[in-house]
Amino acid sequence: MIEPLVAPADVSPFLPFALPDIGEEEIAEVVACLRSGWVTTGPKTRQFEQEFAAYLDANVETVSVNSATAGLHLALEALGIGPGDEVILPTMTFTATAEVVRYLGAQPVLVDVEPDTLNLSAAAVDAAITPRTKAVIAVHYAGLACDMDAILALAAEHGLRVIEDAAHALPTVYKGRLVGTLGSDVTVFSFYANKTMTTGEGGMVVTRDAALAARVRMMRIHGIKQDAFARYTSTTPAWFYEVVAAGFKYNLTDIAAAIGVQQLRKLDRFLLRRRQLARGYADGLAGLPLQLPPDAPPNSGHAWHLYPVRLTKAATLGRDEMIAALSQQRIGTSVHFIPLHRHPYWRDSCNLSPDQFPVAEANYHSMLTLPLYTKMSDADQARVIAAVRATLS
Repeated sequence: MIEPLVAPADVSPFLPFALPDIGEEEIAEVVACLRSGWVTTGPKTRQFEQEFAAYLDANVETVSVNSATAGLHLALEALGIGPGDEVILPTMTFTATAEVVRYLGAQPVLVDVEPDTLNLSAAAVDAAITPRTKAVIAVHYAGLACDMDAILALAAEHGLRVIEDAAHALPTVYKGRLVGTLGSDVTVFSFYANKTMTTGEGGMVVTRDAALAARVRMMRIHGIKQDAFARYTSTTPAWFYEVVAAGFKYNLTDIAAAIGVQQLRKLDRFLLRRRQLARGYADGLAGLPLQLPPDAPPNSGHAWHLYPVRLTKAATLGRDEMIAALSQQRIGTSVHFIPLHRHPYWRDSCNLSPDQFPVAEANYHSMLTLPLYTKMSDADQARVIAAVRATLS
């Protein structure tokens, strides 16, 4: 007889770098949604949009979508970005930020980031502007807002549109105002599984421009002029509809929105826990050969979506060795991000080289993201800190 393999009792459980925080409230909300008969875009989606708008600001329009990628695509389309246009964005981001520009036949122009925050560099944006530049995508890295005053000033000077990629930035505060209520044309949030709140997959487009919101709302469901929910809930015959544009299939389902309704109600509690964990890391990792992520300046607030650290020159091992050592201790990490200029598609199609991005390139080789999620216990964090200290000692 072959004995079953049993892990030794002293093996610690694996700690992922991120984990969604789903409770009984979300489960009950989804069950109620399923029992209601509405499972695609309907009343729960509308409720989620309204409550999200109320959380940010009563004067914003909100349009839910099935991913932040879809939201960025719809936002650029609504702003009229098309073939021949250039859109400036940071190399230190996920590929979705750039690929949506290509969806529309436009050219993404990658630029470097700030050395302290790894956010989009306004100076790099200024240097990259050409007569073809039509827009800038500001990515709020790890949950800390970009220098939006500088970026918006450049946009005003050159007549550019500004899109905020706020996938990491809920709820981030910039100089007393929540991201999503600033002076940009449109902001897009993500509700992917590892974000500060989740719907599984999903996103939200936020704008004060009613015409832009109407365009996004229509284009997310096949370019149909009449709202699908209104058609199906009408008490009079409402079979007629008109397709007025070649739209997309980007709507959020009521099932996903049901999760979002409950997650949004927990968002402030989630933020408090993330702040506690960030402080725990700042205290526990002090004195090590690490550059820790900066906190937000006065009158602003960090969402702490990620906790990326950077090895300094005093470290006795490299980034890859550090990741491997932590993995052996069953601690998950990640890297945010492999800069876009290092990926074969962007490198080759945009004719990019590392020397064009000295800040992103230097930091990429030293960075790793430590676990930070709201279900993480104090004991979990203490275990990560102890492992990092032991590895670097």
